[in-house]
Amino acid sequence: MQQQAPSNFLPQLLRTVGAWAVALLLFFPLGWLFLTAFKTELQAIHVPPLFIFEPTLDNFGEVQRRSDYLLYARNSLITSLGSTILGLLIAAPAAYSMAFFRTKKTRDILMWMLSTKMMPAVGALVPIYVLAQTAGLLDSLTALTIVFTLSNLPIMVWMLYSAYKDIPNEILEAARMDGATLWTEFRHVVMPLSVGGLASTGLLCLVLSWNEAFWALNLTSAKAGTLATLIASYSSPEGLFWAKLSAASLMAIAPIVVFGWFSQKQLVQGLTFGAVK
Repeated sequence: MQQQAPSNFLPQLLRTVGAWAVALLLFFPLGWLFLTAFKTELQAIHVPPLFIFEPTLDNFGEVQRRSDYLLYARNSLITSLGSTILGLLIAAPAAYSMAFFRTKKTRDILMWMLSTKMMPAVGALVPIYVLAQTAGLLDSLTALTIVFTLSNLPIMVWMLYSAYKDIPNEILEAARMDGATLWTEFRHVVMPLSVGGLASTGLLCLVLSWNEAFWALNLTSAKAGTLATLIASYSSPEGLFWAKLSAASLMAIAPIVVFGWFSQKQLVQGLTFGAVK
């Protein structure tokens, strides 16, 4: 055993160094964004970059004075929560029927739903924009919530389908023998046994909706714009104001980063439901 210790030291050291290198590579942009948010504009473009400087909070005050941050944050919260709840109301019964009442077309439908996520969003921009314009829903939270729901629906169905497949059929058969109807079975048997899958699906789609920028930029402006719209407004023909842009970005991602940190266990479970099974 004493002779094997030196041989295991080098591989373990390489794994540790590699893990730290990957972690620093992934978190460096976020750390640099945090530092830049507390710099002045001159400090932000200083060459070489400044790591030691006197921090300032002026950028955050300027963001609030220039634009109503709370309005954009409220819009992001409404569209994210609304699309997640609406998506769960549609995806839960759809996944239930596919998991326990399979037909010859069930697999084809699931694969078709998944294939829609492979289409670039810009390919559907023109028809969705025309539909929203015709319905008078441009720059409205209603249109954005519907689009977010439809965009995340394939992922939600797949994740809930995987969660429902883990429920033993014997439990459902016992409930049916006791006279349970489909609604009773779904409400009192399937739902309680799949709470973890429902929570993981909801949390993941909430994060995806919060971070969605393409549809927010193309379907909204000032009235129903989300935090992604707020960040894009700091790009001007005169150039990028890096310090103010970093402050606005930090204010936009801070709520979802904190939320994701406290719910990381459920998010990882949700990702494994969608990607592994």
